[in-house]
Amino acid sequence: FDAAVFCNALSKMTDRNPSYLTPKSQPYGWDGKTWALPNAGEVHRDLKANGYRLPTQAEWEYAARGGSDDGYKYSGSDLLDQVGWYEKNSGGETHEVGLLLPNAFGLYDMSGNVFEWCEDWWGKYTAAAQKNPRGPAEGVYRVMRGGYWGHAPRYCRPTSRSYDRPDYRASLLGFRLALSLQSVG
Repeated sequence: FDAAVFCNALSKMTDRNPSYLTPKSQPYGWDGKTWALPNAGEVHRDLKANGYRLPTQAEWEYAARGGSDDGYKYSGSDLLDQVGWYEKNSGGETHEVGLLLPNAFGLYDMSGNVFEWCEDWWGKYTAAAQKNPRGPAEGVYRVMRGGYWGHAPRYCRPTSRSYDRPDYRASLLGFRLALSLQSVG
């Protein structure tokens, strides 16, 4: 919820259409006078909006892999110590982004440091091969990817998925922005 508010505020500041709406099609968050469902309620994405948003988990994984399945265990390397903060090297805390090596896209800390919210609701993957799949249309939990500073290496791989309630807040959780350069649909 907090990430949706941030995305809409940044979109408004940069003259873009808010990506997240309430069930009454109002922009989610602060409209300058009142709050529309702060950290609660329902929120959905306007697929025609050109504003900032959370990546889908398919987009997140593509970014973490640097655009291809390069065979690395982690985002940019087979050695997690080179690219991610986790249980063995973090000292039990988050770290400033950019202190370790980036992946092929120049993105830092996609393995470890903090979990990153994705837009998708949690659900099982289907067995069929898919291109850029989206999660279920509704749910109780949102997807988180990337692992965090207290995780074992296996949870910091680009394929690892977790989930929590969308109102969850903790020092082990953050988000990365996506921007649709053109509307969908």
